[in-house]
Amino acid sequence: MPTGGGAGELLASAERRAAVARARSAHETSCAERHTALADKAPTETLRDVHARVAALHRATAACHLTAARLQDDYVARLTTWTHQRDTPQPLFMAGVAAACGTGSVALTLVGATPDQLALAASDEPARAALELEFLIGEGPARDAIRRARPVSASGAVMTARWPRYGPALAELGMAEVAAVPLSLSGACVGALAVFDPAPGVIGSAFLAEIAEALTRSMILSPDGEPGLYGGLDVRATVHQAAGMLAVQLDRPVEDALELIRAHALTEGASAQSVAARILRGELRLG
Repeated sequence: MPTGGGAGELLASAERRAAVARARSAHETSCAERHTALADKAPTETLRDVHARVAALHRATAACHLTAARLQDDYVARLTTWTHQRDTPQPLFMAGVAAACGTGSVALTLVGATPDQLALAASDEPARAALELEFLIGEGPARDAIRRARPVSASGAVMTARWPRYGPALAELGMAEVAAVPLSLSGACVGALAVFDPAPGVIGSAFLAEIAEALTRSMILSPDGEPGLYGGLDVRATVHQAAGMLAVQLDRPVEDALELIRAHALTEGASAQSVAARILRGELRLG
């Protein structure tokens, strides 16, 4: 059972972030209303257009912060229930993201200069397995969303046509539809949010992009956010450390070493993390 202090700190943190996001949403809404009023009174069409565009930007930012506040509220509710239960795991913040999308499975991946995952978070084991497969196979919706810097989606036979190896593997997990949207800020793509078998109407809607923006601006890249997603974010430091060590041992590029780790994990049916841990412990040699 969670300790009272630990649970209390988590609750207080989530409540504070919800309040901050809601206050920012209210401020942005006020700014939007002010510029809308200025547009109505503007003496020229040029000024009207300027104020209208600024108002639209403020309204979009307000919606982003309001979405972030609602995700935090959901986490507060889950934490409150958790504190009254015994021997149950701490709720995952991403489970609330999944619920907002009308599904049980969503996954978030963060990247650096290349599309390879630096960190990941998932709402449940099927979503985590789907993200692990994408990392091992080297193709899939999150990678495409990151590379193209735009949303991607597929369902049924289209998944196999678009991703010949990943599509069938995803179908074997029982997933029939997937969408991914990039996590972007100031023109830079830092990752992607993948949603599996979402509720009707979610794919292609502005709501999915709004959730991705809320996660990016209010959680991951905000000084007042929670980049670790309340302990739900797993950093792939072990994998990249093992790839670096293997690259030195084999005198080959790190990218080649990473491919060796992926290939071995696929052959064994193991995770890249477990293979990397064995390499670092000296229990496994590749190449």
